[in-house]
Amino acid sequence: MIWRTSKRDIELDHVLVMGIINATPDSFSDGGVAFTFDDALRHADKLISEGADIIDIGGESTRPGSRRVSAEEEISRVVPAIAEIAKRFDIPISIDTSKSEVARAAIQAGAEIVNDISGLRFDDRLADVAARNSTGLTLMHSRGDFEAMHQLEPVEDIFAEVSADFHRSTALAEERGVRAENIVLDVGIGFGKSVDQNLQLVAGLQRLVDEFSAYPLLVGASRKSFLGKVLGERLVDKRLAASLAAAAIAVWNGARILRVHDVRETVDVVKVVEALMRSGSRTSVNNRDELW
Repeated sequence: MIWRTSKRDIELDHVLVMGIINATPDSFSDGGVAFTFDDALRHADKLISEGADIIDIGGESTRPGSRRVSAEEEISRVVPAIAEIAKRFDIPISIDTSKSEVARAAIQAGAEIVNDISGLRFDDRLADVAARNSTGLTLMHSRGDFEAMHQLEPVEDIFAEVSADFHRSTALAEERGVRAENIVLDVGIGFGKSVDQNLQLVAGLQRLVDEFSAYPLLVGASRKSFLGKVLGERLVDKRLAASLAAAAIAVWNGARILRVHDVRETVDVVKVVEALMRSGSRTSVNNRDELW
């Protein structure tokens, strides 16, 4: 399986680690850490040195209670950093936005993937931008408008809900000319879901992997609040071990891309889990041969 972007075919023969740069002053996990141009460049250098396969940069926080910013403000936050990162490093850059204007400007600056938390619900022209530029397109499951995404009552059957939305968003994207090999699906951990539903999605991810086998699945559980609640209201900067546990289970259950804050530690986890999976496959084959 590959993920095709406007600049390359990204091999998915191993799990990819997508490092997060929040060019915002109010991110839930690291607000302000990479807010300025220089901060963003330093953070990109750090993530790449730690083994990131992709850099995902966003200029609008989607944490609970965050406010929308204008396309112009979002562009001013991300485009200079994208242009400089693209010039300095040969690494796929993803723009985390739900606005087509921002996506266009980011692609012109060097981004080759569009990461849309709304799955084309907020601005379906994003599909046109992605198709016209042959970029990668990440379609995430979420519910409600921007202000209500984290306030809705959870649905009864989260798997049915995510599945239906994936069918909707992929059909819309492909109708607009986006090719299947350009699309990645994100289950949207933490967006309009209860603690238990977030746990269900990570633990039962294989169900969606099997149903949507034409598309790689991305999981972004890093530092999310459901982990803090499992640990007894653990603060965001104390959720590393929980984030790594969720990452390990997601990989075991078929995730091909992990969107994370802690790249070095996640890269180590991926290496161990993939080694265990290879070992388990060989053991199964050997046991079967013995039975025969």
